[in-house]
Amino acid sequence: MHDVILSLILLFVAAFSSLAARLMPVPVPLPLLQIALGVLGSIAGLHVALDPDMFMLLFIPPLLFRDAFHMPMREFGQLRTIIFALAGPMVLATTILCGYAIHWMLPPMPLPVCFALAAVLSPTDAVAVGGMLGTSVPRTIVHMLEGESLLNDASGLVCFRFATVAAMTGAFSLRGALTTFSLLSLGGIAIGIAVCLAAARLDKILLARGYDDPPTQITFMLLLPFAAYMSAEAVGCSGILAAVAGGMTIKLTGVLQETQITTRLQARTMWDMVGFIFNSVIFLLLGLQLPALATNGMALVRAADRSPWMLLLLIVAIHGAMCILRAAGLALILGIAAWRARHDHGVFRWPGWRGLLVSTVAGVRGAVTLAAVLSLPQAAEGVAGFPARDLLVTVSVGVILVSLLTASFSLPWLTRGLMDGMVDPQAREVSWARLVLVRTMLRAMRDEQQTLTTRAKTRDEAGEMRIEIIARLMQEYENRLNQLRRNSNGEASVAQITSIRRMRLELALRLNNLRTSRIELRNLRDAQYINDETESLLMQEMDYEEQVLRNRARSLPRVG
Repeated sequence: MHDVILSLILLFVAAFSSLAARLMPVPVPLPLLQIALGVLGSIAGLHVALDPDMFMLLFIPPLLFRDAFHMPMREFGQLRTIIFALAGPMVLATTILCGYAIHWMLPPMPLPVCFALAAVLSPTDAVAVGGMLGTSVPRTIVHMLEGESLLNDASGLVCFRFATVAAMTGAFSLRGALTTFSLLSLGGIAIGIAVCLAAARLDKILLARGYDDPPTQITFMLLLPFAAYMSAEAVGCSGILAAVAGGMTIKLTGVLQETQITTRLQARTMWDMVGFIFNSVIFLLLGLQLPALATNGMALVRAADRSPWMLLLLIVAIHGAMCILRAAGLALILGIAAWRARHDHGVFRWPGWRGLLVSTVAGVRGAVTLAAVLSLPQAAEGVAGFPARDLLVTVSVGVILVSLLTASFSLPWLTRGLMDGMVDPQAREVSWARLVLVRTMLRAMRDEQQTLTTRAKTRDEAGEMRIEIIARLMQEYENRLNQLRRNSNGEASVAQITSIRRMRLELALRLNNLRTSRIELRNLRDAQYINDETESLLMQEMDYEEQVLRNRARSLPRVG
């Protein structure tokens, strides 16, 4: 089947899976549904040959760049010690200890091969369970998992690279491995920063000269993660860390905030589409590979004269061992962080045992594990393949599925009631920031009013009009300030509740007027009083106005 047709089919199934997930009577996590649809597609005759290098190049850089861009930098800085501990020592400890555990379960398998399997399973993919966590988990845990998944891909792949070399050549140098790891990591970070800093500088020069074309800006931004990744890989450094560092660099430069509003809105929509489509296609591709991988696994079991249940038991045992090691490592790292924060008056608190279990289960395996294990060399004529490659691929895919299933069915139970009685710090921060902004606008209006009052003798018609507009704006800002205020118990007064309800009614009427205007605009076009171009222009204005009104409605506090 032609590659273009395959791509269109995958896009259609990705869109269909999102609709099906909403229509199903029983809630099913979207990744699992997409894997199931991929399996059905493979059974129906849809086959896609997965090139690991092309897979890593096409999917990983934009997803990591997007996640790094959305990572809150303040929280990343506050949790940096925990994140780096999880992405570095935790991955190394998992590779070594789980490697020995796998060797104990499978004594015939050489120890370097066991290390390779443990290393490829060590990177987590918190994006896969992001939708399952939602708002039912403290933000600290979510930020910790996001930061970990951004960085541990690189460390896991470096460990995997050294383990595979040792398995195939029998040569390994700890000093050389640490040196190479440092060079790969620091080089990838430096290249990602350099590439994106240069792009941001060029973009600012173009913006200063008035060149701000949204399609061009967004296209260049979409190409940035690939440029950072490929530049780093070309010199033998970590392309993954280059994409992560590039995303954070673009965010810190603030270049996107200097573009026009159309560019920002369209860029946000574009990255949302990239995240949805690429994540969906990854799980569909995993499902498409499953029947063939399962068949190979069964063939391995029969060749060894073992029961298929033994393979399933091995997969579950490996996943269980990794969960135990992850829980122990998390308890140690988080315990030390909580102790240090308590003595240094820091902001981190022990998340509790339920929070520890959530963090353990949420460490699922995903796309990087799949791509890395499929990149192991296959035996060919005159060329030796990686030892026990088929077994490693089968076990790795099995652990990916088991981790996804475990997270899908246990996280809703573990997170139920976890936030009861707790105030969402982000919601509280948003409310406080809104108060500060409204007060700032009020202060600016008062200063302007006072300036105009002192110049009363020289006031003209424009000055009188300005005073009238300022008075009206101040009244609007005062009403908004009253809506946002709370008493000492965090409750709104009767007057505030009335004001909020009045504002909600006004917004509802404005939205209804927009809907009526859209109908009339369509009637004018149908009657050919206006053409399609005029309709499109006015419709776009209404869309922007409706977006503002809906944002205002969401910002209003909830009252009884």
